[in-house]
Amino acid sequence: MGVTICIGDIHGYIHKLERVWMNLEHELRESFDDSTVIFLGDYCDRGPDTAKVIDFLVSLPERYPSQKHVFLCGNHDFAFAAFLRLLPPPPDGFSLFDTWKEYQKNEEREGWWSGEGYEEMHIQGRRWAGNIRDRYNVKKGIDFKGSIYDAAPTFESYGVPHGDGGLMKAVPEKHRKFLQDLVWVHEEEEVDTGDPEMSRTKLIAVHAGLEITKSVEEQLKVLYERDVTFPRVEALSGRKNVWEIPIESCCACPFCATAASCHTGS
Repeated sequence: MGVTICIGDIHGYIHKLERVWMNLEHELRESFDDSTVIFLGDYCDRGPDTAKVIDFLVSLPERYPSQKHVFLCGNHDFAFAAFLRLLPPPPDGFSLFDTWKEYQKNEEREGWWSGEGYEEMHIQGRRWAGNIRDRYNVKKGIDFKGSIYDAAPTFESYGVPHGDGGLMKAVPEKHRKFLQDLVWVHEEEEVDTGDPEMSRTKLIAVHAGLEITKSVEEQLKVLYERDVTFPRVEALSGRKNVWEIPIESCCACPFCATAASCHTGS
């Protein structure tokens, strides 16, 4: 059975992605060719090369046909897809307008997008393409890049200015399909952790982890259903009360920097 690799947030940095890929190929040698590679989401925003990153990812099945590739959805990808109207359809009788209500007090401060068709857009799509009023990100000590999601570089990577509705036409069909097909959770059976005491185990990969205080089954149900009625999908968004898994128990990848997103258990 091949090696299982988890690769965390790429955020539009193609050169870092290429370097990690090259390092993995060199380190794992023959076992790399039939490995399972799980990308943990957040392919867009912040860095300048979102379009190139997605080009790289969609090319992998053809370039490495013996590998298994899994592409998880992160909160940034969810918001990007929401703006492009690529989220799964909500249940009958539910309007995406209803996702705004809980956070509408933040609309002016975050400068939610209000271009053509915004009335039927998920709140995260409006936040993603918006123009945040206070540019300085106090938490990080740097300026926001356009919106609270730092989405301006993503727009620019497709040749349009931040907040321009023309992005919907600028994103090529293969990228749209990639975003549309992202899974919210992946389970891998019989993963070799490299720990002789643990032996093989089950891995559950989620972008931002599973919460300790909630039933695993309950959380997985929401993730497999890809339920867009929530204004904020918790398992795709950062929070503190998640299972903490040591990096050596997370996966076989020596470059994994997001161990909290991969969960192993019996």
